[in-house]
Amino acid sequence: MKKKSVPGINKIRQSRFPVSLFVVFWLTLLLMSGVHMGLLILANRRQWSELVQTIIPMTYWALVAAYLTLYTRWQVKRNYEEPMQKFAKATSQVAQGDFSVYVAPLHTMDKQDYLDVMIMDFNKMVEELGSIETLKTDFFSNVSHEIKTPLAVIQNNAELLNRKDITEERRREYAEAILHATRRLSSLITNILKLNKLEKQVIKSVPEPYDVCAQICACALQFEDMWDKKDIEFVADMEDRAQICADEGLLDLVWTNLLSNAVKFTPAGGTITITQTSDTEKITVRISDTGCGMDETTIKHIFDKFYQGDTSHATEGNGLGLALVQRILELSDGSISVRSTPGEGSEFTVSLPVSPDYEEEME
Repeated sequence: MKKKSVPGINKIRQSRFPVSLFVVFWLTLLLMSGVHMGLLILANRRQWSELVQTIIPMTYWALVAAYLTLYTRWQVKRNYEEPMQKFAKATSQVAQGDFSVYVAPLHTMDKQDYLDVMIMDFNKMVEELGSIETLKTDFFSNVSHEIKTPLAVIQNNAELLNRKDITEERRREYAEAILHATRRLSSLITNILKLNKLEKQVIKSVPEPYDVCAQICACALQFEDMWDKKDIEFVADMEDRAQICADEGLLDLVWTNLLSNAVKFTPAGGTITITQTSDTEKITVRISDTGCGMDETTIKHIFDKFYQGDTSHATEGNGLGLALVQRILELSDGSISVRSTPGEGSEFTVSLPVSPDYEEEME
């Protein structure tokens, strides 16, 4: 997490007590000492008794000391105690789980001191903690929902299997529904674990040079039965060979997820196109389909965990595939973007740095 830079950081005051305050003390003491000398001269001219000449200066300096003590106490309370008490109260609220806390800075931007900077950093920290808490709550809510759905399917069909009056055909149908739900549940848990490990960098990318064109072809062939069944036209426009330096196992998940989505959202008789190009810096892979497409709102959230823009296909996925794809590409120094038009289809573009060996070959 990057720390937000504060404008004019070099101009921030490093003391809560300005020089002017010490000047006030100095002038006050200088003035009081002058008044003291005046009292002594007055007492000598008036020839007051020794007792009076002793009591008057003592009383005078007692009043001066009381004033300076009270004034110093007021300055300390205003500049330190009150702000720190508010700050301590705010930190206590955050410690109890309240992330709506906001502490107002003491000065405007042009008169900030180090305590203002500390307060602004605290506010930023609380804001980010609140965001993390919201994400965590949403994550558990989504996981609970995604797990509950297949479990309900398993339970309902298991109860139906226990009936004695069902036909063999119905029995196979219920067993197939249970099997489909268990596969979906297994896929969900597997993807959650993978995403968690990737985000915590428990799974580390191990880059090695390999031919990405051959990998994409192999991944596409896994879906041959599915696109034949839906009579989908599959078009591939790729180079004979394109070498990248990346983790082959992780990139396999990228192509599998993107192709799976393309097949899932492309209607019967549609077209899926894979286009791959290379230059001296990067290799670009575009996977497009003629499916239902996405609106602007869906595009903005398409890489969020558990987000599913097309609810009609919700039973076929769990909304974690594209989040996995994005995280893997981040670890591979790559990127992904999407273009889509509702009713016309979508195009995902993946960019990856070329292998150093490939750069030499092109030269």
